[in-house]
Amino acid sequence: MSEVKLAAETRTEFGKGAARRIRRDNKVPGVLYGHGSDPLHLTLPGHELLLALRTPNVLISLDIDGKSTELAIPKAVQRDPLKGFLEHVDLQLVQRGETVTVEIPVQTEGELAAGGNLLEHVLNALPVEAEATHIPEAVTVSVEGLSAGASIHAKDITLPKGVTLAVDEDAVVLQVLAAQAEEAPEGGEAAGEEAAEA
Repeated sequence: MSEVKLAAETRTEFGKGAARRIRRDNKVPGVLYGHGSDPLHLTLPGHELLLALRTPNVLISLDIDGKSTELAIPKAVQRDPLKGFLEHVDLQLVQRGETVTVEIPVQTEGELAAGGNLLEHVLNALPVEAEATHIPEAVTVSVEGLSAGASIHAKDITLPKGVTLAVDEDAVVLQVLAAQAEEAPEGGEAAGEEAAEA
């Protein structure tokens, strides 16, 4: 996993007004916490942070005020619901060699069996434990030839070396559903009439 270096500044102003000023400067307010230390309030470069967050569970090397360097992973990202820009980010302090619990995206490959089957992602992300500097970006699962009723459990997914499940091994991650046949128009109308009478 690659490491992204970001310059961060400690901040002393808090509240909505301060956050708006920070965002006007194309920066993002954030908090760094973990290892029992007091939360550290930071200002991060907006564009570089946005690019870094395109990688799930990205490892960020923070150069704080040019005085110290800390490793962190994103734990919570708040975006503007309409415009999508970053509003705030929570970062968790990590150390090399430390095991962390994260969720990694589940990707699929292959084609389901013929017949209009639908693939349901019961879990979009798989909770795992991994060494902080070796978090996989995603896991890929083959769904080739699976038909309705088939399911893939957490224990069926091959994980990279050094990565373990942080969820019940029998948890369903993916399942294949039969496509729903459309009701005949008469059945739909009759059901509607009964509901109206009730």
